[in-house]
Amino acid sequence: MAEEILVLMADLDDESQKIMGGWYDKLRAEGFTGVQTQGLPFHISLASFALDKEQEVVNEMKELAEKFTSIPVHISHMGLFAGGKVLYAAPDMNPAGLLDMRQAIKTETKENFIWTPHATIIIDETATIQKALPVLVENFQPFMGKITRLHLCAFWPTREIAAVYLKDKQEDTI
Repeated sequence: MAEEILVLMADLDDESQKIMGGWYDKLRAEGFTGVQTQGLPFHISLASFALDKEQEVVNEMKELAEKFTSIPVHISHMGLFAGGKVLYAAPDMNPAGLLDMRQAIKTETKENFIWTPHATIIIDETATIQKALPVLVENFQPFMGKITRLHLCAFWPTREIAAVYLKDKQEDTI
């Protein structure tokens, strides 16, 4: 399968990774694994782009990282997308943070990208998600997390292209 899109992601901090990873561990202990991309940190997708925009997006990602410091996000609720195949946790909207970063993206995004800020917990068939939902409901607790890094990947298959910490972290990783 050939790559189809680029996705710019806002990665959550280490403590958020532990909390959300704990939720996923509870799901996995009950036999739910999902078909979501394994190995990526929990994140909020910011925008998607055509493949030919790769260098432009890498440059813009670095500019955004120089402009923004860590962004607090209150992961306050969970939900399902239409069709019931994606179970996610989502932040309250913070116009002084995550929304500002999303609006600061200048590179043209891929057509028909409707932004719903969320962090995917599990993707599977609707019947499986319906069975997994009570497990997440039982274990979900809202928490304050932070966006600390931007991360660009191409999908499918997954190819990690670049990652950069926001300006108060400043540790390039990929």
